[in-house]
Amino acid sequence: MKAENFFSARENAEIAAAIKEVEKNTTGEIAVMVVDESDSYPEGNILSGVILGGLVSLVITELFFADSLTVFMIFFAGLSLGTGWMTEHFPALKRIFIPKNRIAELVLEQAVQSFYEKGLHKTRDATGLFFFVSLFEHKVWILADTGIYSRISQQELQVYASDMAKGIRQGNAAEILCRKSPAWARC
Repeated sequence: MKAENFFSARENAEIAAAIKEVEKNTTGEIAVMVVDESDSYPEGNILSGVILGGLVSLVITELFFADSLTVFMIFFAGLSLGTGWMTEHFPALKRIFIPKNRIAELVLEQAVQSFYEKGLHKTRDATGLFFFVSLFEHKVWILADTGIYSRISQQELQVYASDMAKGIRQGNAAEILCRKSPAWARC
């Protein structure tokens, strides 16, 4: 699923209406961003190529070429490149080779950068609220400005973000995003 067609036209309209309703009844200013991935993660391709290509090369060399180092190196080079390239086209396989803390770090970094690029830190009353969805990583971050944090705890926002992440996996992210939280009334 790509970011540009993650939400249908109907869902986009529902989200826009829900945001408008919340913004009309509160001082909060809300933005939603969906991205394909927060980074290209080249280390996932490299690591998968080296590990999988190396293992397959080792097995082939051991079984058919009597432990020839030359043959191993030829297979290793070819299979490492091929496996690394193939990993780029299979996101589930690529995710296996990227450390979870690296994913979390890069998604947060991209969310914070986007929060500032969208100018949500410059809102009247410091009440910017940003929903950041990164599809490849299956991660959701909700960032808020100081005016929101003075009224809603990060723990409440994390619960909502966890619900959204579950909604993405279950195919009802728009429904979760449009759901009114009792916390929104405090904004």
